[in-house]
Amino acid sequence: MAVRGVADAVGRALTFWRRSIQARVVVSTMLLSALVVAVVGWFLLQQTRDGLVDSRVERVLAEAANETEDARTRLAAVPGGDDEASLQLRQLVEPIIVRGASRGFAVVLNGPVDDGPTELASSGPRYSPGLDLASVPDSLVAHFDTSDETAWSFTEVRYRDGSGRAATPGVVVGARIQLPADGRDYTIYYLYPMQQEQDTLALVSRALLAAAAFLLVLVGAMTWLVTRQVVSPVRMARRTAERLASGHLEERMRVRGDDDIARLATSFNQMASSLQRQIRQLEELSRVQRRFTSDVSHELRTPLTTVRMAGDVLHDARDEFDPATARAAELLQTELDRFEGLLSDLLEISRFDAGAANLDLDDVNLVDVAHRVVDITRVLADQRNTTVEVRALTEPVLAEADARRLERIVRNLVSNAIDHGDARGVVVYVDGDQHSAAIAVRDYGVGLAAGEAALVFNRFWRSDPARARTSGGTGLGLSISLEDTHLHGGWLQAWGEPGGGAQFRLTLPRRAGGLLRQSPLPLVPTDAQAGKTGVDA
Repeated sequence: MAVRGVADAVGRALTFWRRSIQARVVVSTMLLSALVVAVVGWFLLQQTRDGLVDSRVERVLAEAANETEDARTRLAAVPGGDDEASLQLRQLVEPIIVRGASRGFAVVLNGPVDDGPTELASSGPRYSPGLDLASVPDSLVAHFDTSDETAWSFTEVRYRDGSGRAATPGVVVGARIQLPADGRDYTIYYLYPMQQEQDTLALVSRALLAAAAFLLVLVGAMTWLVTRQVVSPVRMARRTAERLASGHLEERMRVRGDDDIARLATSFNQMASSLQRQIRQLEELSRVQRRFTSDVSHELRTPLTTVRMAGDVLHDARDEFDPATARAAELLQTELDRFEGLLSDLLEISRFDAGAANLDLDDVNLVDVAHRVVDITRVLADQRNTTVEVRALTEPVLAEADARRLERIVRNLVSNAIDHGDARGVVVYVDGDQHSAAIAVRDYGVGLAAGEAALVFNRFWRSDPARARTSGGTGLGLSISLEDTHLHGGWLQAWGEPGGGAQFRLTLPRRAGGLLRQSPLPLVPTDAQAGKTGVDA
């Protein structure tokens, strides 16, 4: 559960990130600002640190030079002689240790210096109480083995355990002093902690960090406010467009001011008004067209009935006519049949357009429907010298549907397959699963070119206008089939390839109102991938 909760939270966050321009702009601006602040802060800290260190080193060197010169002055005032060496040594180091304790620096006196390398611990140093002699770098000690020049170095001033003082960075300065009493050289080291500079740098760092945090929050707030001024009209435009798309054609954006956003809102409203006028004109034209189709279809019923009665009389008496007249009577009867079919289809289309089509639902076995359609179209199949075969992959295949409309869909698909199958056979597949039922009509005729699968359901559309309608179709069969399928909440899809035939697949939900997620039958037949082109495939 915890993992799922985390995954849901991450998914919602990613969705919000993808959908919110404002969030992306604010976060991107804050990240870039944080990078700039980090670089500038690092540069300022480096400059501050270097300034503090350089200033401290200058003061330390000056103070160490003064202490050394003062020590030499004191030594010169003490009488000479071997007995006075210890007195001069005390006069050298003790005053400096006392002043160092009051001024915050430590002292180490190393010596006397003999020939050869000098080690700090082996030469009997005197130093400030509590100081760890390791605070004096070995490199600085070794320097005075070869030179008498004053030298300095950075170090870490450490203290022995129990002193209660923590190690701090510092500066150590070494100077060579000769004791007048015995003429021997001593090295004195001044160790200046940099605790004050370290505290100052820490204070500056905290101040910069607080200022950076405040600046980032300020930048984020300002970015949010600025982007809100731009994004809010865009969101308003999106909501207005969604309401327009849902049919609320009177919806408009509010116009405030004369800036670019206001001009965008004005242009959007002008576009919406233009679309509203055009849509209403199209609706009125469509209404007039539907009314015209319905009126013409109804008005033609009465004269067609009269013509049908006369045609039936002529057709029944055709044996008494000469061959040319008899043939004319047969053609008249055939065209009257087509005309009646066209009127029926036009009336059905007008009912679909007017939203007056209803379903008479019942449990229907699609296998039985397929067999009935095959029996009905057997005469047409014999005329075309082809065969129609039903292959039920599951039986029974039940679905809640309108039997009349379902049979009309399948009959149109089978008749279309016979008409375009080039006498290579037609196969009707029937299958179902727990949620859906499907019928696929497969032929191996001329097929469909690229892009024609989306056009084949248009009214009066023909892939080849020069091709004869041998089955007597009106050009509205597939359009009516698609409308019948939509009434059931199903899918009617087409696939085809030139010379490889075509397949039309009808998929219906098992229960009325159910949602379709997949079809039990593939839209692209498996025999098409194998290159087979006959019913034996």
